[in-house]
Amino acid sequence: MEALTVVQTVALAIALAACAGLRAWLPLLLAAGLSRLEILELGPQFGFLRSNQALALLLLATLIEIVADKIPALDHALDGLSTVLRPAAGVVLAASVLGTVSDPLTAWVFGAATGAPAALVPHAAKTGVRLASSLFTAGLGNPIVSVVEDAATLAAFLLALVAPVLVALGVVALAWVVLRRLFRRRIVSPA
Repeated sequence: MEALTVVQTVALAIALAACAGLRAWLPLLLAAGLSRLEILELGPQFGFLRSNQALALLLLATLIEIVADKIPALDHALDGLSTVLRPAAGVVLAASVLGTVSDPLTAWVFGAATGAPAALVPHAAKTGVRLASSLFTAGLGNPIVSVVEDAATLAAFLLALVAPVLVALGVVALAWVVLRRLFRRRIVSPA
């Protein structure tokens, strides 16, 4: 990729971190693979992601996450664990991209400030969709929802590479909707 402006880099950091809100490991695998192919530039302190060992571990974790998410008994446990893993993956993705325009400490600080919230927004929306799917289909629709999440993660990742500002704005819009619904529920429901 050609050199990005600071605004594009921040938008890319937010957009890639948001992808981690749907799948923790797939966006990391894709970023690492594209970095290895020299298509996506990551900060120098994230060179370890290009290693054979990191790529193999990310591939294994991605496969486990994708398969386990299709099994109704495991998908809920995985979702609970992912409440921590997905924001952490978002931080790593954001910091790795931000490391191209700033020093390592600043990349980590801004990566944490943007990556975790950007990953939590789609994760919260996804949790609502999963809850509705579980409620209305007794969990039988969850594997279908999971396949849609896989495709959405891949599509969002590719779109983030092509139009990072657009995806980042989409994340902000989704955050607005999610927060508005949360606050509306708190105001309407009695304590």
